[in-house]
Amino acid sequence: MAGVQTAVALREKGHAGPVTVVGAEPHPPYDRPPLSKALLLGQSESSAFDIDFAALGVRLRLGVEATRLRPGERTLDTSEGPLPYDVLVLACGADPITLPGTAGLPSVHVLRTLDDVERLRPVLEDRHSVVVVGAGWIGAEFATAASAAGCAVTVVEAGDRPLAGALPAEVTAPMAAWYGEGGATLLTGARVERVEEAAVVLADGRRIAADTVLVGIGARPATGWLAGSGVGIGPDGAVAADASLRTNLPDVYAVGDCASFPSGRYGERLLVHHWDNALQGPRTVAARVMGESEEPYDPVPYFWSEQFGRFVQYVGHHNGSDRLVGRGDRSGAAWSAVWLRDGVLVALLAVGRPRDLAQGRRLIESGARLDPELAGDPAVPLKKAVL
Repeated sequence: MAGVQTAVALREKGHAGPVTVVGAEPHPPYDRPPLSKALLLGQSESSAFDIDFAALGVRLRLGVEATRLRPGERTLDTSEGPLPYDVLVLACGADPITLPGTAGLPSVHVLRTLDDVERLRPVLEDRHSVVVVGAGWIGAEFATAASAAGCAVTVVEAGDRPLAGALPAEVTAPMAAWYGEGGATLLTGARVERVEEAAVVLADGRRIAADTVLVGIGARPATGWLAGSGVGIGPDGAVAADASLRTNLPDVYAVGDCASFPSGRYGERLLVHHWDNALQGPRTVAARVMGESEEPYDPVPYFWSEQFGRFVQYVGHHNGSDRLVGRGDRSGAAWSAVWLRDGVLVALLAVGRPRDLAQGRRLIESGARLDPELAGDPAVPLKKAVL
């Protein structure tokens, strides 16, 4: 998404020179959100971008892996030889974290690419017994799809609740019930000791039958190949871009899952592994390349997830907030949670309440201050809670 959208944005802004997109995957560029949904379930044939690259004058180098960056020579080394550049945009994404000791095991999968989907489709078609490691966003989405396909699904989570590393317990604890309602078994406080043939063994000795194991325990920026290049890499493994998405090297930018950026809005550096960031960032990069305004890149992060019959949306960044206000019964089908910092709305999670999300996004962007009592009344539109 980030690489392709950068190329498109450059053309939209009038860049007339050559544009080349290099990608290790052999497939035409495609959108990732459908991978864990319609494509996985066979409800869609393709998620390829509807972009005429030839008409745009964008050269695609597919199946070509970037192997080294030599900024002094302004050269990108690849699996098919060196490529010189005037401007380089790093949009190399992130790689899924794997379980130690599972490399090469045919029953263990991740879900990140189109090839991953092709390997997992037969699992759903044959209704395998499935163990999902990790009750995060991707684990929940795959468990949803596998359960819907008729698989016996067990989700094992090392934390004490779903999304334990992403959101506070007040918000995520009620989500545990969704798994049973959706036909999956959720085991929390369950650490994986090892994966054996047809079984996952937990640290407490329990053995769970598993024809297939899906690992969904997070992702890391795919920046290992940049070692020795001089590109500034942060402790999170991401390229440390500035407020214009420039790196510390001349004419080298970074965007999407591989890059962090300083947020003036939230007062910290953000690493956002979500679709919306990969859509918005390229516009900033293209503007900088074309010499347009130096307005900083400081979006309000946004993402969504479809799991167990619920549409979950999150906007903002709740770290640093000092008050959590609920809107509605969290055991019900539709509710929201809002985070305030000194009374200012900084983040919102909406389950089945799209109006809350739409209004909340605008209010976060404007830095609106809310009345907590009004904000906590689900019958009151959020925009009416503004002080």
